[in-house]
Amino acid sequence: MAINLHVNGSIRTVAADAETPLLYVLRNDLGLNGAKFGCGLAQCGACTVLIGGRAVRSCVTPIGSIGEVHVTTIEGLGTLDNPHPLQRAFIEEQAAQCGYCINGMIMSAAELLDRIPQPSEEQVREGLAANLCRCGTHGRIIRAVLRAARDTGKP
Repeated sequence: MAINLHVNGSIRTVAADAETPLLYVLRNDLGLNGAKFGCGLAQCGACTVLIGGRAVRSCVTPIGSIGEVHVTTIEGLGTLDNPHPLQRAFIEEQAAQCGYCINGMIMSAAELLDRIPQPSEEQVREGLAANLCRCGTHGRIIRAVLRAARDTGKP
């Protein structure tokens, strides 16, 4: 079945069953490898993307449930020449160690900063609590999100 998806500003048509998880379509059909397969149960956050501006676990989201809503992956957040403030802050704070969870962290943080442009440290911790990281860079991740909030200057 042909399904149209709005991904990173473009309409993409994929031949897949409506029950296929979005993560599989992003990685296997569209070549967007930023979202990672972690647990497959929506518990770790490595596969997080934005759907209609909301952070969603793509490993358990059937493509047939998305409809016309826009999907944004880490690849659509910024570019090499013009990184999103979160991407820039994560680099500046050296917030990634292995990098496996970072894309999901950044996508969850993007939703948080859209909702709360100047979050407190506690709000950042709460906003990222559902994303797991085993490398122990939590302090740098928190600093990166707070830096991005400062750098955007949104009230």
